[in-house]
Amino acid sequence: MADQGTGRRPKYRRIADELRTAIEEGRYRPGDRLPGENDLMEVYDVARMTARQALSVLRDEGLAEARKGAGVFVRSFRPVRRRGIPRLAQGHWGTGRSVWSADIEERALVVDQLEVTETAAPARLAEALGVPDGSPLCVRSRRFVLDDKPVLLSVSYLPAAVAAGTAIATPDTGPGGLYARLAELGCKPAHFREEIRCRMPTADESDRLALTAGTPVILICRTAFTEQGQAVELNEMTLDSGSYVLEYDFDA
Repeated sequence: MADQGTGRRPKYRRIADELRTAIEEGRYRPGDRLPGENDLMEVYDVARMTARQALSVLRDEGLAEARKGAGVFVRSFRPVRRRGIPRLAQGHWGTGRSVWSADIEERALVVDQLEVTETAAPARLAEALGVPDGSPLCVRSRRFVLDDKPVLLSVSYLPAAVAAGTAIATPDTGPGGLYARLAELGCKPAHFREEIRCRMPTADESDRLALTAGTPVILICRTAFTEQGQAVELNEMTLDSGSYVLEYDFDA
């Protein structure tokens, strides 16, 4: 245990600090194997549990990953750079491109779980969309996988009065996605509002996103409005924080 009087850190923390510095300085590069428990026990003259805790810290921080039977390796991190402003520009989805294409460049993004349903609006969704409580909503629930890794859960809610009987209520919304379809229906999004917060994942989120222990999620709630100020979509997204960089580039 750390000496509270001197502010000394526990041994496993100090070992993790040194390994982290080595990773940041490039002495261990992505894909390299880190010293194992036996190596750390010998170099630092510590017990196995201390060595195990040190490696666990790096895994929990998303810097390392364990490979069964092979050891602990520096994680290869190629983040999804979520470009918050250009991805929502009409010049992007209005030309038939998906908003997601602004984030992934040449990489392959796959929707491996997709469900389109209808539900009665609970109070919080009814208020956000400006419809009466219990009004029917079209719900589009998706899981996005990038480089064979689940990175995002997304659920869109739209008034059924707008979406029912259209391509929005089908699995494939077509070129430009649901924003292009909303525009065709006379409900073109003209303004967006996003709220962002972080928390630890629920058990279901951790399972569906294949998160390592200690990895938080980023929650983004986006509302799309028409020029008249009518909310036409509420999109609740859950992101693997270890897979994303949020980028906002705008003039002063």
